[in-house]
Amino acid sequence: MRALSAAASLGLSDWCLAAGFVRNLVWDKVHGFSQPTDLNDIDLIYFDPIEASESRDRKLERELASVLDAPWSVKNQARMHKRNRDRPYTSTSDAMSYWVEVETAVGAALSNTGDILLVSPFGFDALFDFTVTINTKRPKPQDFNDRIVTKRWLEIWPRLVVNA
Repeated sequence: MRALSAAASLGLSDWCLAAGFVRNLVWDKVHGFSQPTDLNDIDLIYFDPIEASESRDRKLERELASVLDAPWSVKNQARMHKRNRDRPYTSTSDAMSYWVEVETAVGAALSNTGDILLVSPFGFDALFDFTVTINTKRPKPQDFNDRIVTKRWLEIWPRLVVNA
């Protein structure tokens, strides 16, 4: 909740804390872990086509770190299509729909009233089904396999099954 509150305080448009921040929490719970798995970073994504500079994201990371000492990674999805060689994205959820695996394309945000909002272009079933599923919209088996190995998902969460 502290991370969600810190992110909400920035007043960004179409934002969420995404990827491992949500995915790992769910995988930890379905595996019955009593302690959360350490995060490499906290991914804050948002969509702002007006101000899409990378320097703005670095400034936002510094702001967040001053509120909550954590390894923040901020990325405006309005520019990420260039790095990924995709057509321009139309929203945060649209950008997430191009991520390598389905289960990673999840996010959480806080509404103005303090309610937790969940975001997932693919729904949530796969996330709770002990699977790691390649995104058919971005069929890059080598990237998919590399992520599974380098992130050690099958070691950390041994009940996961790969759906390639």
